[in-house]
Amino acid sequence: MTSAIGQVIRRKLGLSSVAAAISLAIVTIAGVTLYHVFREIEFGKVIAALKAQSLGGLLLSGAFVVAGYLALTCYDVFALRAIDRKDVPYRAAALASFTSYTIGHNFGATIFTAGVIRYRIYSTWRLSVTEIARIAFITGLTYWLGNAFVLGFGIALAPGAASPIDHLPVLVNRLIGVTAVVALNGYMFWLLPRPRSIGRSNWRISLPDLPSTLVQIGIGSLDLTLVALAMYALLPAEPAISFFELLVIFVTAMLIGVLSYVPGSLGVIEAAMFIGLPQFPKESLLASLVTFRVLYFILPLLLAVLLLGVRELRSIAAGIGRTA
Repeated sequence: MTSAIGQVIRRKLGLSSVAAAISLAIVTIAGVTLYHVFREIEFGKVIAALKAQSLGGLLLSGAFVVAGYLALTCYDVFALRAIDRKDVPYRAAALASFTSYTIGHNFGATIFTAGVIRYRIYSTWRLSVTEIARIAFITGLTYWLGNAFVLGFGIALAPGAASPIDHLPVLVNRLIGVTAVVALNGYMFWLLPRPRSIGRSNWRISLPDLPSTLVQIGIGSLDLTLVALAMYALLPAEPAISFFELLVIFVTAMLIGVLSYVPGSLGVIEAAMFIGLPQFPKESLLASLVTFRVLYFILPLLLAVLLLGVRELRSIAAGIGRTA
């Protein structure tokens, strides 16, 4: 089963040597950055910063994390409707989305691990390997459309926020943001005349029409915004930073983490945030990042493993009951 899913997704969605080179470059830069950061950090101050975090900030961040994962379930719900599998209930889509993303992203090789988990859950509803590969494509498209919208408009309106990370002049960053917005609008304009599809032979995916694409953009943007709010709630009050600036920096860091293919983007997000927020004391920022990782990565991973384990035990018990 794993081989079948891997072959379909690898062949249809593809992984290239270019992606591997980008991943290696990101990991190298992140490693060097963290090496220099940790040389200067006083870990006693990190512990003090962790203890000083307010309960209100932790609860608020946790609430945004929960809301973000609820928004994340919409990825699979949308994809199922896009491939005309409206018979699959929300509870199945929510479980598949939450467990596949959480476990896949934390353990790495997301395309394959998430595909296997989705297959395990959706096979109950008679979805084929090809249908699950299509779901993977559409959920990925939703994510990238959300990124194009948030980062495109964000960098176009606040180009200076991205400069500490990419070290590009404000004018160049603004041009990149405007280009992303133009490309996004060009894609939507391309969808206008008639239904569009991509692929060939027996592998064709009908792309969502313009109204549905706007929903996709909304889902992806909401997901990214809620996660950024979870991080924003954990930052120290001083020095002050606007949420809009943090949104650009944080979404860029998350995107770099995804492109790195590192399990859980561990170290990559942190390095990008240290680069993007040099005005914050390193110890306080590290405390915020550690707390965010616990709330957004570790606790959801434990819950996802528990939910998937309970489901498997129930399936085994049901199988034993039928054969008894």
